[in-house]
Amino acid sequence: MSEDTIRLVTIGRILRRRRRLLTILVVVGALLGYGTSLLLPPRYTTSASVLLPGAWEERELRTQAEVATSSVVIDRVASALHWTGVGTTELKERVTAKASEGNIIEISGTADTPERAQQLSDQVAEQFVAFAARIVGDNADPEAAARLETLRQTVAQTGRRITELADAAGTGRSVESVQTRTELEGLRTALQESIEKLGQADPTSSKAHMVVMGPAARPTGEAPPTRIQLIAAGALLFFLVTVTGHLTAARRNRRLRTEGEIAGALGVALLGSVDVPAERNAHRPEGRGPRAWIRRLLGTDIRWDVPPPRTSGDEAGRRTRYRRVCARLRDRLPAARPLLVVVPDGDPIARRAAGELVAEAGGDPVLRVVGVSVSEPMVPDHDGSGALVVLSAGNWTAGELGGIAEACADAGHEVVGVVLAGTVRIRTKGSAGRPREAATPVLAVGADATGGPA
Repeated sequence: MSEDTIRLVTIGRILRRRRRLLTILVVVGALLGYGTSLLLPPRYTTSASVLLPGAWEERELRTQAEVATSSVVIDRVASALHWTGVGTTELKERVTAKASEGNIIEISGTADTPERAQQLSDQVAEQFVAFAARIVGDNADPEAAARLETLRQTVAQTGRRITELADAAGTGRSVESVQTRTELEGLRTALQESIEKLGQADPTSSKAHMVVMGPAARPTGEAPPTRIQLIAAGALLFFLVTVTGHLTAARRNRRLRTEGEIAGALGVALLGSVDVPAERNAHRPEGRGPRAWIRRLLGTDIRWDVPPPRTSGDEAGRRTRYRRVCARLRDRLPAARPLLVVVPDGDPIARRAAGELVAEAGGDPVLRVVGVSVSEPMVPDHDGSGALVVLSAGNWTAGELGGIAEACADAGHEVVGVVLAGTVRIRTKGSAGRPREAATPVLAVGADATGGPA
């Protein structure tokens, strides 16, 4: 199975086994997003476009976009609008401008109502065009303007002189008279066209005529983030944080899962693996009080990272596993002396498996089951042939298992092996497929599982 498949299976397991917690947190995130939307007033945005005729470089267009949102233009806008409680600084934050294709500066304004957003965009565009025209007029070359005006006067004088010559030519209908008057009129027309083309070729004159391409459209919807978007974002954020937290916790989990890791932590050999029928609350820890009740309410009292139990073949196959473990114990024990079966506290699967093992042994060998706390392991003294550790995979760290092994050594017990317990689903096919009643182990210190003295 690839890593991607494993990740999908893990996420699916989180969704199934933490659906109650995920549902509650998603609702909390949605409520948080709704509360945020109440704190943020609605915003409306619209845009006005300004056309810049002539030839403009990209750098010049960016400069004009910055001019449109400059403090000078915004000051003029604030003076024209006279909005109570809205100053230049706040207006500057509500206005943006960018250069687009076709020498167009797109000016966007944001306000708390559609009408104000439209007014803001239109006013900024108008003040920008006026300010740009003023800048171009102030930066015009006086000498060039004077030369152009002198040229116009010269053309005017020339036109008047041409008129005088045409009048002097008379109104005769001779060919020479008509030809002279025609040439003079053509000369005057050529001079007038030349002076007009000279004015049009002036880059300062062309760039000064910016055009506002109509009023801004009145917005019909709120600008993002809207209330719906905030609610959805809050729900999605809490969902992703919860799933990511579970994946991070699983990645940092140091509980041993494989047979080799568990046997190595205890420093003994694995005698076998046994199965017990799965129960609804097999992975539900015992506990009372408010914290335990809250954990049950949220569904966090059941481990999500434990794989679902596999399907068992039949009862005979499960009994065979127990018989093989008992046979290996008989081969390892030097004499028919009682054997201490150590089960970590808080491991109901191992406790049930220990009970099944005691029932299958039938007194050969004599097994005595004791529970040991992993936080403060203490194994009772026992005049026996050693200790057998029974536990389930994925519940204990190497340090906790090492503490159990040290507690056994301190009590004078040699750990003869370890047995791993797992859960399986039972196929029910009438009464023939029902498993036999499992023996309930007595976790005691003073009496063995057979009822005799320790």
